[in-house]
Amino acid sequence: MGTLTYGQVLARFGHALSDATRARVLLALRDAPGYPADLADLLGVSRQSLSNHLACLRGCGLVVAVPQGRRTRYELADPRLGHALGDLLGVVLAVEASTCPADVSGECR
Repeated sequence: MGTLTYGQVLARFGHALSDATRARVLLALRDAPGYPADLADLLGVSRQSLSNHLACLRGCGLVVAVPQGRRTRYELADPRLGHALGDLLGVVLAVEASTCPADVSGECR
């Protein structure tokens, strides 16, 4: 495993946050560690979809899987990620609709 540059770390974080479901997973894990079935129910997504998002978040290095007997618990890879998410939630954005039209999820198209 190599060391990432600051730009690479931010790119991984940005990729994770570029999908609304992954962002919601990170916010849920910011509150407390969770199990896939519980997270899928909480977020209203299929278990398969959640599994794909968790795999992406693991690949980005943002979450870790902690085996617990026959189950696996997921949590943020570093507690500072929770603080970073909190800081991002406090940012006020001035969005120009003409250059970043939002879809129904609030994401730029």
